Amino acid sequence: MADNVDNKVPTLSFWIIGALALAWNLIGVATYLMSVTMSPEGLAAMPEAERALHTSVPAWVTSAYAIAVFSGTLACVALLMRKAWAVPVFLLSLVAIIVQMGYGLFGTEMLAVQGGTAAILPVLLISVAIYLVSFSRSAKDRGWIG
Repeated sequence: MADNVDNKVPTLSFWIIGALALAWNLIGVATYLMSVTMSPEGLAAMPEAERALHTSVPAWVTSAYAIAVFSGTLACVALLMRKAWAVPVFLLSLVAIIVQMGYGLFGTEMLAVQGGTAAILPVLLISVAIYLVSFSRSAKDRGWIG
């Protein structure tokens, strides 16, 4: 495959990564919406310790969650539209994810309630967000977005 950096045409991998990132973030939006619209029956079906975790989340953490998923989705759309403003929007999403996941890991009893494997998802989410910031910066440097 020819190197497209010189003519500023994104590679196929740019489009694949962008589409996968958009799907990933849309899943995040769906999980956020399910979380904030959980029915009383759904909440009652949770084990008591998990229900306590869910109901004790402060509004600022829920706001960080919303900012993380919606800004991540917006950044993916911007990336696929080849707009440079995808970079700071991905960065905003990363910061919001760190705030949200930091609270979950260090400000709650999540690990005690759900076990050590509960740390896997927060680490994965932060890692993906770091990758998307880096990827978008690289795309900007290569002239693929601008």
